[in-house]
Amino acid sequence: MPQLLRVQCFNVSRDGFGTGEGQSLERPFGHADPDPLFSWRSATASFVYRTEPGGSRGLDDYLTRDAECNIGAEIMGRNKFGPQRGPWENHEWQGWWGDNPPFHTPVFVLTHHERPSFTLADTTFHFLDASPAEALAQAKQAAAGRDVRLGGGVATIREFIEADLVDTMHIVVAPVDLHRGERLWDSPSELLDRFHLESVPSPSGVTHLLFWKR
Repeated sequence: MPQLLRVQCFNVSRDGFGTGEGQSLERPFGHADPDPLFSWRSATASFVYRTEPGGSRGLDDYLTRDAECNIGAEIMGRNKFGPQRGPWENHEWQGWWGDNPPFHTPVFVLTHHERPSFTLADTTFHFLDASPAEALAQAKQAAAGRDVRLGGGVATIREFIEADLVDTMHIVVAPVDLHRGERLWDSPSELLDRFHLESVPSPSGVTHLLFWKR
């Protein structure tokens, strides 16, 4: 089976924004309240940070579980790793996720300012100044036959789409407008020259958009 590059469980607002304006250490999504974007997923039985029994089953839970299926590596942009810009002032801060990041695979962070790799639990972060194709080649090698997840953010996903490297995408549209920030699209129909699309509404109020490459 070919290795796929997959976008999984990536959330956008009804008006197409994946994050708000003014990202900071205290507010990873800028002015946007993340709860309306992510509450569908945190309510599921399979949510990665769930610490108590329970949670919903059904469509949302199935797609939450699918996000982890057969993933051997992840690629993300620097803005998903953290809020720092420009040269690294120090190497002490190691991302948003604490001592046990939820990835459990090698993670390749795209940045113009490289830094040494480091490992937290079973996740190793590597920092690359590379083109999308070069980053994907390294990630596929590290994934050892499994698929690669493209984690975001918005600019990184658009860059890989424009390079014609994305095979499948699962985008979750939340019933909220952000009005400003980083926009994935004005309309998902913009991508129909590259992808087939199915739209699946969920009882939770979100709409799951499933894209696969033409």
